[in-house]
Amino acid sequence: MPRYRLLVEFDGTPYKGWQRQKNGHTVQAAIEQAILAFSNEEVTLQAAGRTDTGVHATGQVAHADLARDWPEKRVQEAINAMLAQAGERVSILEARQVGEDFHARFSATARHYLYRIINRRPPLALERDRAWWVRKGDIDAGAMHKAAQLLLGTHDFNTFRAAQCQAKSSIKTLDRLDVRRNGDVIEVRASARSFLHNQVRSMVGSIKLVGEGRWTNDDLVAALEARDHQACGALAPPCGLYLIGVDYD
Repeated sequence: MPRYRLLVEFDGTPYKGWQRQKNGHTVQAAIEQAILAFSNEEVTLQAAGRTDTGVHATGQVAHADLARDWPEKRVQEAINAMLAQAGERVSILEARQVGEDFHARFSATARHYLYRIINRRPPLALERDRAWWVRKGDIDAGAMHKAAQLLLGTHDFNTFRAAQCQAKSSIKTLDRLDVRRNGDVIEVRASARSFLHNQVRSMVGSIKLVGEGRWTNDDLVAALEARDHQACGALAPPCGLYLIGVDYD
């Protein structure tokens, strides 16, 4: 069966995350329904990352096996037509036929996330549900960046994962955690081969405390070494998180 790799962009605001579930509409279900509508085939998509409710993507990768050998452009345009007809906030940016050895999740060598904070007093209008609005004070992005570098490398990140995380091990290698400010916008970019459930949002919530002067670098290290979710800062809201890319060999 031909396998198609899909590059997916979506606004996560109206969805109950990526993964199909019994209660609530999801991004996976939206795409699977679109494929069924144009091809008359029921498929199960496999994705690089299972994003949570309200999380967005500009570079999610998924794959599907179809019985018929469709032209790549036809697959992309047909899925997009069905998504648009259904009023979905999902777009297929690219469809490519790949070998059977490709797997959107298990073949991935790195995942890249962006987290956006807007630090200003006026409430958000255009950026509502697209960023974390922090209205109080000026957050020191430089201090956040310096603190973030203490989390790089291989650690037990149990402090920074959700209680319901299903990963067998909490030991991960964090390759990048950069913080930059441009005007009112603070961007946090994180890269690793894989992440624990809620790891990026948990790390952002903790290094924000450093930027606000409420935590020191030592407090962040102590939280990491505690290996206890209770030691973590408040979880950053999902609206600021974007899956922006997935790497493959």
